[in-house]
Amino acid sequence: MQDWMSTALPWFRAIHIIAVISWMAGLLYLPRLFVYHCKAAPGSEMSETFKLMEDRLSKVIMFPAMLATLVLGLSILAIPGYLATAGGWLWLKLVGVAGLLIMHRQMVVWRNAFARDANVHPQRFFRIANEIPTLLMIGIVILVVTRPF
Repeated sequence: MQDWMSTALPWFRAIHIIAVISWMAGLLYLPRLFVYHCKAAPGSEMSETFKLMEDRLSKVIMFPAMLATLVLGLSILAIPGYLATAGGWLWLKLVGVAGLLIMHRQMVVWRNAFARDANVHPQRFFRIANEIPTLLMIGIVILVVTRPF
């Protein structure tokens, strides 16, 4: 069993990283679409195009990538002895991941508001919201690479 796991772990990590990159691409791009969508008049052709782009990004790229990230991450955590040898950095990383999940959920709420032509936020709001996944990602990467504690 251990031999199989030692062979599989690098593949789990590689695919996990690919999924994280895909998920982050969506978390960084969707708020930018919201910024531009704010400029479009509700019901206009441009607004309808943004709705389609936002929906596809969310459902076809972000959701599957988030799901793969979580499944593979939890699979890695489930490897016997992994949690015992991980330091406190891992728990802080998981707090960062929880922050990304909260942002993902909030972006779905915002996307749904745009889909109903019911957005109440200005461009500036989405410009600021766009920075939150970036900051969380920076923190997570630093924790994973440096493992400071």
